[in-house]
Amino acid sequence: MRTLCSILCFAAVSIGSAAEWPQWQGPNRDAKSTETGLLKSWPEGGPKLLWATTEDLGLGYSTVSIAGGRIYTTGMFGKDGYLFALDLDGQLKWKVRYGPEYLKFGKGSRSTPTVDGDRIYIMSGMGLAACFGLDGNLKWSVDTEKVFGGRNIRWGICESPLIDGDKVILTPGGTDASMVALDKMTGKTLWTTKGLSDRSAYCSPLHVKEGKKDLYVTLTEAHIVGVSPEGKVLWQVPYQGQCQAHPNTPVYHDGQVYITSGYNAGGVMLKLTDDGSGAEVLWKDDVLDVHHGGVVLVDGFLYGANWGSNARGDWVCLDWKTGKPRYETTWKCKGSISYADGMLYCYEEKDGHVALVEATPEGFKPISTFQVTQGHDRHWAHPVVCGGRLYIRHGKTLLCHDVKAK
Repeated sequence: MRTLCSILCFAAVSIGSAAEWPQWQGPNRDAKSTETGLLKSWPEGGPKLLWATTEDLGLGYSTVSIAGGRIYTTGMFGKDGYLFALDLDGQLKWKVRYGPEYLKFGKGSRSTPTVDGDRIYIMSGMGLAACFGLDGNLKWSVDTEKVFGGRNIRWGICESPLIDGDKVILTPGGTDASMVALDKMTGKTLWTTKGLSDRSAYCSPLHVKEGKKDLYVTLTEAHIVGVSPEGKVLWQVPYQGQCQAHPNTPVYHDGQVYITSGYNAGGVMLKLTDDGSGAEVLWKDDVLDVHHGGVVLVDGFLYGANWGSNARGDWVCLDWKTGKPRYETTWKCKGSISYADGMLYCYEEKDGHVALVEATPEGFKPISTFQVTQGHDRHWAHPVVCGGRLYIRHGKTLLCHDVKAK
C-alpha cells in the first residue's frame, strides 16, 4: 500500500509539473486548458490559496506563462520593465531588466512572455522585442520603432510575441511593416509586410494552420488581416471602432475566424477560403462587444463579457454559427475569461471577483465565487489554469489557488 501511494503521489507531481501554459492564452492561444479532474465548485471564500508572491512583481498587467517548471511574467519598476522567473512555489529565481516601459495611462508592463524551448520572448510597451535564455541572459533585442519605423499607440504596445518555427511574429505598425518576422535565434529581419502600413492595435496574432490553410491573423488599427508565413498580405477586411483598439486575439474554428473589440466595433465572423488566401464576412453582431477580456469557444458557443453602454458590461453567450445571443446577463462588471474542464473562469475587473461558471448556453449562473483582495491596481490580467492551479495576477502580486479535485 505504501508503494502504491508513493507511485500515485509521484504520478500526481509529474502530471502537475508537466502541465504547461507557455504563452499568451495558453498552448493554442485560445484561452483553453485541456486539463481535467478540476473542482466543479469551490468552498466558501474560494479555492485554497497555495501561495501569494512575497516578491514585488512591479507595475503591470502581464499574465503568466508556465513552462519547464517555471513561471514567467513581466513588471515595471521606476521607468524600466523586468522579466521575472519564479519556481512553482512562487519563489523568485531571477529577474532581469529589458528596457523602458510604458509610462502614460495604465502605466506598466503589458506583454505576456512567450516560452519556446530554451528561450523566452517579450515585447515591451515601447516596442522593444527581446529574447532571453532560461537563465535570464539576454540573447538579442530589437527596437522595432527604430528598425521598422513603428509608431506607438495611445495605450502602449500590448502584444505578446508569436513563435512559428524559426520565426518571431510581431506587429510594430511601421511603414510597409505592419507585421514583421524576425529570426528567433538572432533577431535578424526575415520579412516585413510590404503594402501594409497600419499601426498596431494591441492585438497578439493567431497562427491558423489547418489543411491547406497556413496564415497569421491579427487586427491592425483599421483592418482584420491575413498574412502568409512568407510575409505576403493575403487579405484585408476593414474593421474599426471609436478608438482603433482591438486587443482580443482572434478565435479560429473549422475554417472561420471570429473577431470582437470594444468601443462599439462589435463582432465579425469571417469565412476563409480553403487555402486561407481570402476571407468574406458571414455575419456581424453588436452584443459581444468585448473590451480586452477575450473570448472562448466551447462546443459551438462563444463566451465573453461585452463593453456595455455603462462601461460595466454583461456576460454573453453567442451561437458560433449564427451570431445570435443565447444569453446576456449582468454580473458585477466586464472582465476576462478562460476555460478548463467544462467550466468558465470569469474575473471581473472592477472589484476583482472570480466566478466559476458552467460553460453552457442555458445561462450564466455562477456556481462559486471569491474576491481577490491581495494586490492593487486594476484587475486586468487574465486568469490562467495550469497544473491543477488557478493563477491570478493583481498588480504587484501573483496568487496561486489549488483547483484540482481531490
